Amino acid sequence: MEKYLANPLRYDRGMNYDRCGRSGVLLPRLSLGFWHNFGGVDPYERSRAITRYAFDQGVNHFDLANNYGPPYGSAEETMGRLMDDDFRPYRDELFISTKAGYDMWPGPYGNWGSRKYLMASLDQSLRRMHLDYVDLFYSHRYDPNTPLEETLQALVDVVRMGKALYVGISSWPLEATRFAFSYLKAHDVPCLIYQGRLNLLDRKLQQEGILDLCAEQGVGFISFSPLAQGLLTDRYLNGIPSDSRMSRGKSLKESVLTDELLQKLKAWNSLAHDRGETLAEMSLAWVLAQRGVTSVLVGVSSVEQLQKDLKCISAKPFAQEL
Repeated sequence: MEKYLANPLRYDRGMNYDRCGRSGVLLPRLSLGFWHNFGGVDPYERSRAITRYAFDQGVNHFDLANNYGPPYGSAEETMGRLMDDDFRPYRDELFISTKAGYDMWPGPYGNWGSRKYLMASLDQSLRRMHLDYVDLFYSHRYDPNTPLEETLQALVDVVRMGKALYVGISSWPLEATRFAFSYLKAHDVPCLIYQGRLNLLDRKLQQEGILDLCAEQGVGFISFSPLAQGLLTDRYLNGIPSDSRMSRGKSLKESVLTDELLQKLKAWNSLAHDRGETLAEMSLAWVLAQRGVTSVLVGVSSVEQLQKDLKCISAKPFAQEL
């Protein structure tokens, strides 16, 4: 593939950027997630084409984690190759995040939220991605057995050490989140963003008050799985495709697709059609319309899929609750 030169009009192609809480960071309304399709088992040139296209459309936020792949660590290794092959000249335009919190290596220090694990994991992530620092480092999940002060002080310290510019938390419960916001603010490293699952089929964080808390505290919110791993697309409306995530039975089980759910999806698909949109566009636009939401993270397996998802940026506003 030829040398990559980013599109000079990349910031004039319709992407909108929202301020992330009360910070200086502006995130694209749609961000690219590396959870699937960027691992060692995936074709590098396909990952490269998707990432190039995303950046050319103004998508400058790439979201990773230490254990994304498979195998673990390989999505970050892909990011490292992308930096070397294409994106080194554009590093200061990119907003790159990674996380630590889930199983990564054997033994007691390869999981959860200890200072030992978080520090070691971030060092490994930087080596894999060929970066001196990340823009954002997350605690990937709440650890009920490690003192919250230990986890949060590690986040404070990675910023002070220059290994991350900002920190965030992902999938923490409400009261622990409230404590985290307070602790980090008191230590002059305010929480930039909360990452959690929000979509038409899973509104738990909204109902619990996480989004309201983020809005009140000046913390951004970014949604992962905004399309419920593909359920909120037209992919499963007429059966289970042989090449789909559900057919592989890993992170999306066939048992999820009940008759009741299928009827709901078909009704939403009809509403989307009436709006002149696909179900995926409407589903993403719904998430973006919710109070406190800064951006949605999409994972795609093709440039064509990303082209379709990007249409949510210009979708009609919502006049009704779905």
